Amino acid sequence: MGNTFTDDEHFMQAALELAAKGRGMVEPNPMVGAVVVKDGKVVGQGLHQRFGGPHAEVNALDEAGSLSRGATLYVSLEPCAHHGKTPPCTERVVKAGVGRVVLAVMDPNPETSGRGVEGLKKAGIKVVVGVLEAATRKLNAPFFKLMTVGMPYVIAKWAMTLDGKSATRTGDSRWVSSQESREYVHKVRSQVDAVMIGMGTMLRDDPLLTCRHPDGGRNPKRLVVDARARLPLDSQLVRTISEAELVVVTTNHAPEERRERLNKAGCRLIVVDGTESKVNLRELMKVLGAEHVTNVFVDGGGTLTASLLEEGLVDKVMAFIAPKIVGGAGALLPVAGVGVEKMANALVLEDVCTTMCGEDILVECTVSGTKGLEVEG
Repeated sequence: MGNTFTDDEHFMQAALELAAKGRGMVEPNPMVGAVVVKDGKVVGQGLHQRFGGPHAEVNALDEAGSLSRGATLYVSLEPCAHHGKTPPCTERVVKAGVGRVVLAVMDPNPETSGRGVEGLKKAGIKVVVGVLEAATRKLNAPFFKLMTVGMPYVIAKWAMTLDGKSATRTGDSRWVSSQESREYVHKVRSQVDAVMIGMGTMLRDDPLLTCRHPDGGRNPKRLVVDARARLPLDSQLVRTISEAELVVVTTNHAPEERRERLNKAGCRLIVVDGTESKVNLRELMKVLGAEHVTNVFVDGGGTLTASLLEEGLVDKVMAFIAPKIVGGAGALLPVAGVGVEKMANALVLEDVCTTMCGEDILVECTVSGTKGLEVEG
C-alpha cells in the first residue's frame, strides 16, 4: 500500500500548492499559502501574491469571513509577528477567532522566529508545527538560505551536448539546446532576482540576459563578473540598460578610467576584493545578500561556474543535455577550472530529478550544504 496523508498533511499540501503560485512575485519574501478549514471543508484560501501585498493568512481569512471562528488555519510558514509593509498576521489570526493553527515550519526571519507561535499560544490558540516541513523548506530554499546564511541561493545552469561540450572548438554555441529548453530558461529568469555571467560568456555570446518568454515575465538584475572592467559599451547589455538593471562586478585592480566609463554609461558597479583576473565570489554573495537578493541564476561560463562550485557557493545545478555530439578536444566545457585529481574528490549531487524539454534532458540536482569541489590548489 502507498503512503496516505493525514488530514493535516492533505490540507497543508493544498497550502503549499497555493504558495508555489507566488514564485517570482514575492521575493525577497517567501512563498506562503494558507487554507482555512471548518468541519472538514475548505472555507477560505489564499497566498502571498506580490511583494508588499497582503500575506497568505489575511487573504485566506478574508475569504472565509465569519466561518474562520473556531476553524483550523493551515499555513506553510509561521505567521509574522512584526510590523513591516503589512501589520502582524498574528493579530489578524487572533481577531478572526481561529481555534487551531497548523504550521509547516517556523519563520527563520529573526524578527518573527518563535514570536508568531508565542503570540498565538498566548491567545489560547492550539498550534501544531512541522507538517510537511521538508517540502516547505525545499519550496522556499532561497529564502531560508538568505535568512540563515546571509547569501543568495545560487543556481548553476548550463547546456551541453551528449559528449559534454558547451560549445564547439570555434566557440560556437548557438544553439546547443532546444527551443523548448531555451523558453524554459527564460521562464526561470523571470522567477529569480539576478542572472549572472562571466566575461568569457559575455565576449563570446554578447547576450541580453532579459526574460523573453512567450508569456512574458519580469527582467532580473543582470550581473557581469568583470574583474578588469572590460565590458564593451556597445554590448547588448549596455545598450539595453533601460530595460533591466546592469551590474558590473569588478575589483580595485580594474583601471579607474574603465570603471568611470561604465558608471557614466549607466552601469552599477559592485567593487569587491580580488585580483586582476578574479573577483572574490564569496564577498560578492555577501554583498548581494545584504541587498536582499534571494536567488542568482548563473547562466553560462565554464570558468565562473567552476569557481563557484569550488567555493561551495552553488546550491542547485540545472543541466540541459542535448542529443548531439560535436567532439573536439579543444571544445568548451560547461565546468572548466583545474578539476579534481581523483574521482573520490568529485562533488556528488543529491535530489536528482530528470525531465524532458523538447528533445533535451533537463537534470536538476542540489548541492549538499556548502560543500564544493575538492580541488587541490
